Amino acid sequence: MPPLALLLRRLRALPNPRLTGLGAGLFASALMLLFGCLDWLLFDGSPAVYGVLFLPVCALTALWVRPADLVAAPVGVPIAFAVGIVPVAAGGEGFGAQAMGVVTALALHAGWLYGGTLVAGLISTVRKVRLMSRRRGQSAQARQPRPARRPGGQGGSGGRPGRQGQPGPPRRPRQVAERHG
Repeated sequence: MPPLALLLRRLRALPNPRLTGLGAGLFASALMLLFGCLDWLLFDGSPAVYGVLFLPVCALTALWVRPADLVAAPVGVPIAFAVGIVPVAAGGEGFGAQAMGVVTALALHAGWLYGGTLVAGLISTVRKVRLMSRRRGQSAQARQPRPARRPGGQGGSGGRPGRQGQPGPPRRPRQVAERHG
C-alpha cells in the first residue's frame, strides 16, 4: 500500500469531533495557553516555537469545528494566539509592564498570527465550498424526474403519487354540470 494511502487511512481512523463555535475557540485558547506555558518552561519563551505550534492548532480548530460554525475558526484562532502568548511575552513586574510585553509580542510576531489565521480561513473556506457543492448535488438529484408509474400498477393509486403499496387519497366523483336550456 502506498505511504500516502496509508497515511490517509490512519488519519480517517482518528476521532473526528465536531466543536461548536464557542467550543472551537475554547479548545484553541486552552491549547495555546498550554503550549505557551510549555514553551516558557522548556524553551525560555521562544516565539518561533510558539508560532510553529500555533499552525497545527489552527488547522485542527478549522477541521474540528462543526459545519454550522465554520466562520468561528478564523475568528477564534487569533484570540487563542493572544491568550497563549501571555506566558511567552517578555514583560516586567506589574500589570502594565506585562500588558506592554503582550502588545509588543503581538506586534513583533504578527506573521505567525496572520499565517495561522490564513490556515484556518483556507480550511474553513474549502470545507464550506465542499459542503455547498454536496448540498447542490443532493438538491439536483432530488429534482431529477422520477420514472412514471403505470396506472393500476403497484401502489393502487392509478399513477397518482402515494406510498408504495398503499392506495392514494380517495377520489371524489366528477359532477356533471347540468345545462339549463
